[in-house]
Amino acid sequence: MSGVATARWVLHVDLDQFLAAAEMLRRPELRGLPVVVGGDGDPTKRGVVSTASYEARALGVHSGVPLRTAAKRAPDAVFLAVDKPYYDAVSAEVMTALKQVEAQRYVVEVLGWDEAFVAADTDDPEALALRIQRAVLDASGLDCSVGIGQNPLQAKLATDFGKPHGVYRLTHDTWHDVMGALPTDALWGIGRKTAAKLAALGITTVDELAAADPERLAGHFGPATGPWLVRRATGRDPSKVVDTPWQARSRGRQVTYQQDIADWDDVRRELLALVPVVVADLETERRPATRIVVTVRYPTFLTRSHGRTLPEPTADPAVIEASALEALAMFDDHRPVRLLGLRAELAVSWS
Repeated sequence: MSGVATARWVLHVDLDQFLAAAEMLRRPELRGLPVVVGGDGDPTKRGVVSTASYEARALGVHSGVPLRTAAKRAPDAVFLAVDKPYYDAVSAEVMTALKQVEAQRYVVEVLGWDEAFVAADTDDPEALALRIQRAVLDASGLDCSVGIGQNPLQAKLATDFGKPHGVYRLTHDTWHDVMGALPTDALWGIGRKTAAKLAALGITTVDELAAADPERLAGHFGPATGPWLVRRATGRDPSKVVDTPWQARSRGRQVTYQQDIADWDDVRRELLALVPVVVADLETERRPATRIVVTVRYPTFLTRSHGRTLPEPTADPAVIEASALEALAMFDDHRPVRLLGLRAELAVSWS
């Protein structure tokens, strides 16, 4: 309409049940069945669920659930191994299609395998969302959900209300009605631990957090995090969608052992075996590490991490190894180990 300024909208595009849906592309007979993707696909082994189809989720199987637990909850489910190269290829098709959708001042920020932000000037974001869904479906055969918001936070949260393969809009005007009564960990970026700390302060809902005193929270969470939590609860997000190529913030490897490792000398040897693998990942990324983090999970599923910041960014195997061992030495709980991980946090680029 002439004389009406177009609004700036952010859309969050999220592929529905991505890994499971990708598997159904090459095995259409799986459609409608409970499908679980995780580990090497053997539910008798230790490992966790990476993605479950909606049919499996209805049986209580979700991402992060141990494969053995998933097998108990969904004994008739189809269990499949993670196939990263295949998912990379399917994801690339989707992101290419996203970037080819025609729209005025259209910016795409890829967030990972199965999601992206889109910023566009349009009077009708729902119509654009439908065009995006059609483009993704035509290019890959996959369905996606699209959340619409006035900033990335709103768009990201809106997506869950539109699942599966729907469209939902969340704005400043509807924020209170939609989000206000929800628990604080419904907010993107607030996890269970932070929510528990907030609950200890008598703050349990998004509305209560939005009304909290930023200075009070600064005293409990720090001068930056405290006020940030309050802003998050009001639905305000100053971040912008950018079309710079997506870069991983870290690269790491972890191993779940079929038998717990009781001897920490063996844990040390296992950690050293991960070092060259992670160094190879750094070479693939062509970026150095700035911090090395070791993660240990005990048989009770208690998980702890310790890290060492490097004196300067590097991919030197000797430095990575020494820092990994220093991080391992920070663990004073030497119970048997179920899972061991090594992660390198990455610099933006080589200096």
